[in-house]
Amino acid sequence: MTASDYFYDDPELGRFHIHLSLRAKRLTFRVKEHEMWVTIPAWATVPEVKRAIDDLRPRLRDMTAQARPPILPGYRIDAPYLHLSVVKDQTTRFLLRRNGDDFQIVCPPDTDFNQTKLQDWLRHAIVEVMRRRAKEVLPQRLATLSQAHGLRYNQAKISSSTSRWGSCSSGGNINLSLYLVLLPLHLIDYVLLHELSHTREMNHSPRFWALLDQFTGGKAHALRDELKRYRCSL
Repeated sequence: MTASDYFYDDPELGRFHIHLSLRAKRLTFRVKEHEMWVTIPAWATVPEVKRAIDDLRPRLRDMTAQARPPILPGYRIDAPYLHLSVVKDQTTRFLLRRNGDDFQIVCPPDTDFNQTKLQDWLRHAIVEVMRRRAKEVLPQRLATLSQAHGLRYNQAKISSSTSRWGSCSSGGNINLSLYLVLLPLHLIDYVLLHELSHTREMNHSPRFWALLDQFTGGKAHALRDELKRYRCSL
C-alpha cells in the first residue's frame, strides 16, 4: 500500500482498496488478493468513485462475492475473543460445538464446499457466532472502560455494520460492529474509547483527539492508522 492508496467502505459491498495511478485514464475495478481494488486517475474524486460503485453495483456484487476466499475445512479464526474452526467429522448433519471461547462448525464428510448456498450458510453461521461473542464481551469491556475513565454513555448495541467499527449518537447510544471481535485487544479498546470520547466531544476536532490521546497514552492517531489495516468484514 502506497501513500496514494486509501480505503472506501460501502455499506453493502464492504471495503474497496482505492489506488491512484498517474497512468490511469479511467476507473477500473478488479479483484486482487481477495480484495476489491479500484484504480483511479489523478482527476477522480471520492464522489465520482461512489457514483461509479452505484452505477456498477450489480456487477460489483458478483465480483465482491468472488473476492472472498471460500470457506473450507481448516478455515480458522484465531482472535483474542474468538477461536473458530470449520472441520469435517463423521456426522450426518451440520453442528456447532462450543468449548469455552472455542467454536467448531462441524460438517458431514460428504459436504460439497463448492456450493454457493453452502458458502452463504457458512458465512452466516460464522457471523452469528461472532455476534454471540460480541454480545458476551464488548458491552462488558465498554462498561469497564467507561468506569475507568469517567465517560458515561446511555446504552450499547451490537450491529452487523461493515462500514464502521462503531458509532455514538448525540444521546450517548453506542453501536459496536460485531466484527470488532476479529481485532487485537488494543485496537478493540481503541474503538471503544473512541466512541466513549464522543460522549464528550461529538466531532473529530482537535479537542476530541486530545481527549482520546489522554486515554490512549498519546497514541490515538497511531492506533487509528493501525486500525485501517483491518477490514470490517469476513
